[in-house]
Amino acid sequence: MKTKISKLLLLPFFALLMFTSCQEEVVDITPPNETEALSANSTLTALMSSTSTMDGSKDNIIDNASCLSIELPVTVVVNGLEIIIDSEEDYKVIEAIFNEFEEDDDRLEIIFPITIITENHDDIVINNANELKEFVKECKGENEDDDDIECIDFKYPISFSVYDANFQVIDVITVENDRELHKFIKRVKEGDVFASLNFPVTMVLADGTEIVVNNNEELENIINEAKDACDEDDDNDYGDDDFTKERLDEYLQVCPWVVHEFKRNNQDNTAEYKEYALNFKEDGVVKMRARNGDVLTGTWSTRVTDRGALLKLEFETLADFTLEWIVYDIEYGKIKLYEEGGNRIIMKKNCDVVIDITKERIENYLQECLWRVARLHVEGSDNEKDYIGTPLKFFANNVVKIRLNGEFLEGTYEISEYNAGFVLQINLDGRPDLKLEWLITFLEPGLIKLENANNAMVLKRHCPDGDEDINYIGDVLVTGEWEVALYKDGDVNKTEEFFMYTIDFLESGYIKVTDPNNGIIDGNWLAYRNDGLFLGMHYGIEAPFDVLNHRWKIKEITPNRIELKDLSSTGEIERILVLEKKE
Repeated sequence: MKTKISKLLLLPFFALLMFTSCQEEVVDITPPNETEALSANSTLTALMSSTSTMDGSKDNIIDNASCLSIELPVTVVVNGLEIIIDSEEDYKVIEAIFNEFEEDDDRLEIIFPITIITENHDDIVINNANELKEFVKECKGENEDDDDIECIDFKYPISFSVYDANFQVIDVITVENDRELHKFIKRVKEGDVFASLNFPVTMVLADGTEIVVNNNEELENIINEAKDACDEDDDNDYGDDDFTKERLDEYLQVCPWVVHEFKRNNQDNTAEYKEYALNFKEDGVVKMRARNGDVLTGTWSTRVTDRGALLKLEFETLADFTLEWIVYDIEYGKIKLYEEGGNRIIMKKNCDVVIDITKERIENYLQECLWRVARLHVEGSDNEKDYIGTPLKFFANNVVKIRLNGEFLEGTYEISEYNAGFVLQINLDGRPDLKLEWLITFLEPGLIKLENANNAMVLKRHCPDGDEDINYIGDVLVTGEWEVALYKDGDVNKTEEFFMYTIDFLESGYIKVTDPNNGIIDGNWLAYRNDGLFLGMHYGIEAPFDVLNHRWKIKEITPNRIELKDLSSTGEIERILVLEKKE
């Protein structure tokens, strides 16, 4: 679901506006209906209780118990090395120490006292190993069936209507997490409270898929269908490296996998192999697409041994990948491989990656939406600022247009195939930086990377149709005229430099700035989404507006005010620009 622009807004009247226009997100209070009330002994009540049960399997590498969890931070001694575990990421540290040597006797000691969290979300202080052992004995063994449902979760907050004996609503209880839900359902099961769940609610599957549910029957069916649909990983190591061969084979073939980290013989080769994509086929064939578009064919196979699951890759011309790798960690959408001697690969699933690129596929892809120049490095200079607010549009018959000052200027483009891969050539008058033969090195929905010699260009797709946030920003900008209410560069207030200027955003993407002497400054604008909402503006070299040539992050927007920020690479605010509607 899209992030609503209302999350950026602080003013109450705009929150009201969004409320009236986004009715699909409103949670209705359940009207009195005895058939929707939760029964103490109903199947749905039991399923909700199991879904909200505390999952203690994440720290099994420490406590060997899936029905309890140790509250962090906790100090442990691993093979003689004392470490403080203060986040779930630190479980990987323990795993790494255990995996360092195959023949050693791995030992872990807990420094007491500790606090454990039981499956019912109760906190209990444990003072020694014997006390902990008594609680561990109450848990099921490794991978034994238990009541805990881990393959589906509620998306919080949710709410319940509470009824009196006459079936009248007397209260509405909001639940923010599993602990609160489990405690509330316990009261329902014990007959302390009579309530019904307020719909709609959203359920989240193990792979991140969200499902909207509208009544009790749907909820019961969805939980039942999902409860056994994933590996709950209730073994006593860290991470999901206990796949069967069949499940591992199936998982590998679901989608292409993109390399994010690569190390061979203790040498970091990530820069060389990052964004290489592998596609595992049913017949034991694996196809790998290099960044330059080359597709290499090799073989793959898996087996499960005492060392765990192994993945064997063989390529005639790619020795770095040719190895039998240990599958040492599997997370949703991520696989980690390693072998002794400093060999490591981390791959992430990307179902949108195209391995077998064709000229027709590239052309169709280019023609889907507008494309903005996100990066342009030519002859040692970064020139992307010259293309802020000026997106490209590719058409059939090799026509390309660039939007400049609200008008589309026409040129041509061509896709050619060479031994090195596919090449994109753009010809636009007055745009020599683009008039190069660009080798397409990476292609996926939303992103095209191009290179030649020491030059690089990145195009990002811009599809404003259907994006409510982008459409709202555009509607606000083109309604009325604007002025600079604040321009702050670091600690220096430079607002007075823009006194008496009028800014007019036109729907065509053109910015018309009128100076105090009725002169005109031309500009271009584009509102877009890129891990947040941005407003790109370019005014050429005309002072004082040339300093505003930037892709500004939208901090807040209302019908009469826009607050924009320029952030450093570390997220610190370097500049602030506030535009306000002229009266």
